[in-house]
Amino acid sequence: MPASRTRHLCSVAAALALTVAGPATAASAATAGSDGLREVMFVGNNWDGTADVIRSTGDFAKIGRIDVVPDKAERLAEINADPIKWIYYTSIRNEVGQGHDQYVDDMYSTPDGRSVVVSRPSFADVVSIDLATGKVNWRFPVAGYRADHMALSPDGTRVAVSASTANKVQVLDIDTGKELGEFATGDKPHENFFTDGGKYIWNMSIGEVTTSLDDPGWDWTKGDRHITIVDATTFKQVRTIDMRQRLDAIGLKDFSSAIRPAAFTPDWSKLYFQVSFFNGFLEYDVAADRITRVKTLPANPATNPDRTTWLLDSRHHGISMNPEGTKLCVAGTMDNYATVVDRASFDVGPHITASTPYWATVSGDGKDCIISEAGADQVTAIDFATGQKVLSVPVGDHPQRVRLGHVQADWTGPTGS
Repeated sequence: MPASRTRHLCSVAAALALTVAGPATAASAATAGSDGLREVMFVGNNWDGTADVIRSTGDFAKIGRIDVVPDKAERLAEINADPIKWIYYTSIRNEVGQGHDQYVDDMYSTPDGRSVVVSRPSFADVVSIDLATGKVNWRFPVAGYRADHMALSPDGTRVAVSASTANKVQVLDIDTGKELGEFATGDKPHENFFTDGGKYIWNMSIGEVTTSLDDPGWDWTKGDRHITIVDATTFKQVRTIDMRQRLDAIGLKDFSSAIRPAAFTPDWSKLYFQVSFFNGFLEYDVAADRITRVKTLPANPATNPDRTTWLLDSRHHGISMNPEGTKLCVAGTMDNYATVVDRASFDVGPHITASTPYWATVSGDGKDCIISEAGADQVTAIDFATGQKVLSVPVGDHPQRVRLGHVQADWTGPTGS
């Protein structure tokens, strides 16, 4: 396997997708080249309660579809019987869900390609779904009332899920759903990464993003937002990073410290991250512990300048890096475009028009950036080399997270689907 491809696979295990950012996921690292498996992309259709499974390269054609809420009736009966759960369920629909239930936030396949593990915000749980039958293998109710972003360990055996209303991350065995440990975070934990070959877990908390107190003068009302870094074996805190201090140090006192999607370089030495309300991204040197560069990307003149109209405090939401670590792909969510940026020079490529691009990840071969267009119900591939659009593929209602994974080679969907 070429060295660049190896780095590509390792780097995504931790990062989110870093696509959160890394070009491929840990699932790829765990099973690439195994007999009987096919690399795919899982596209979570949040409002549909489905996940489309598409080819990971080439034409990105649809292979099959999964119902990620096969137990919907049972879950709704539980919620309706508990006033507190009903209040949170309704709140998620009316606020974060923009009037829709949130059925799938994040997902990863198991190393054997037989199951997919899904975090479901509205149901406050993580479930494992058998890809052959479509049935639930196991279910883990998270602490609190909402499940959010996940990360997969490099060996594919554990998932870390943000329990957003409980201000903690819980780590689960991917095969059994058993909780292996947990750790406290800042307010509203969001993205997670396994870094340094799985040695650490990084969590970014984003604070309150549903209030209308969006003027910089009210930033203090958004809560405690910081990065929490823990030992991935003991779950003991190793370090915290408050970007407020680092932003103030370079004169960016009006910037939010809420880190949205982020991307690490293949050697984990630099972090590229977006923050609430900002049309651009920042570069953070991990060893030096300081922000080293800031890139402001063009604003769409048609974008409403009223921050309270922006989706969950986002301006730009979605950033990924190619396997070589030379190009970044940025989803300009509220500005309705995506673009490829040279990492060394910060030169910006063509603006690719997109409808509420909500996530950015990397194709299986590392050649393309894949964005989810939540406003157009499609995913779009953009060539890292040229910055030009390759193609778009229709998917379900409100696609958000896109992750690389595996299914059995002959899989075309659950039985009877």
